[in-house]
Amino acid sequence: MENTREVIKIFNQYLEKNGLRRTPERFTILEEIYKRTDHFDAEALYIHMKTEKYHVSRATVYNTLELLVSCDLVRKHQFGKNMALYEKSYGNKQHDHAVCIETGQVFEFCDPRIQQIKQTVAEILGFEITHHSLTFYGYSPAGKELLKNKNNA
Repeated sequence: MENTREVIKIFNQYLEKNGLRRTPERFTILEEIYKRTDHFDAEALYIHMKTEKYHVSRATVYNTLELLVSCDLVRKHQFGKNMALYEKSYGNKQHDHAVCIETGQVFEFCDPRIQQIKQTVAEILGFEITHHSLTFYGYSPAGKELLKNKNNA
């Protein structure tokens, strides 16, 4: 709950600073995102909110997501294909992703060696690294099984 209060405060300040309206719908979308523990696409979030009887338009969901990305409360990923997936970012530890090509499932992992590599690269290049994105693509056990069944059909 502490994270939720903090992200609401950050979003409120961002909207005020940029002269944007502070609507209840925007804050409801933010709260719903911060209840989640998964990666999600904008359409799935919209459908979830309609199912939960929230009165939000599709445009409001999409526009609010972009605002939340702009103020670094939500991270947007482009995992192959043309669909963007989102995840909350405030209070989330640095992690990387592995994506199953067959199922589209996203797996998160954290390996401290990546941090070491990042520091080494920064030192060698004299580069200040602010963030990174690492995504592996391949086949999960479920994806391999689906692929095998497709090939045998």
